[in-house]
Amino acid sequence: MKKADIELFFARLRAANPAPTTELHYATPFQLLIAVILSAQATDVGVNKATARLFPIAPTPDRMLALGIEGLSDYIRTIGLYRTKAKNVIATCRLLLELHDGEVPADRAALEALPGVGRKTANVVLNTAFGQPTIAVDTHIFRLGNRTGLAPGKTVLEVEQKLLRVTPDQYKKDAHHWLILHGRYICKARKPECARCVVVDLCGFKGKTL
Repeated sequence: MKKADIELFFARLRAANPAPTTELHYATPFQLLIAVILSAQATDVGVNKATARLFPIAPTPDRMLALGIEGLSDYIRTIGLYRTKAKNVIATCRLLLELHDGEVPADRAALEALPGVGRKTANVVLNTAFGQPTIAVDTHIFRLGNRTGLAPGKTVLEVEQKLLRVTPDQYKKDAHHWLILHGRYICKARKPECARCVVVDLCGFKGKTL
């Protein structure tokens, strides 16, 4: 995709959604971190249902640690891989208290050192909680980058690095949210809704459904 088209691509996404944000429900950086860990291979809707019960009981690392693995599991058993996630969350809470005074670090290396936190999760937290211009590439954004020609790549990391190179600075902070929402609701995997797409004329996809 040409530089001028990329500028227009993001300008239109911004015009359609001036203040995008995550669909996960949270009140603090800690709650966002936990919600993102829980969202791996799960829907935001499913995570929000679980955390609506969990966060009032355990809104902080010390309160969540006090639940223990079994206690936490009772709240999140409707989410896929809940046993592994419960172990990771409890271990993460312990490390947050021991190493970071109970605060979520605004640092990639420190985040990725926490159990259950990979590059994508770290990118979401850095962007959404701390306003850093990171772009977390999930399945939706990976598909979008390749399908549209915006940032084609064979791996998640390659697509992320290309997006960071080609996205104009003024759009980087919100790019992650625009792209994931566009991929989730418009540029769907099986049946993209090209007739509703605000960037359809800029897109290089040959199988457009117009």
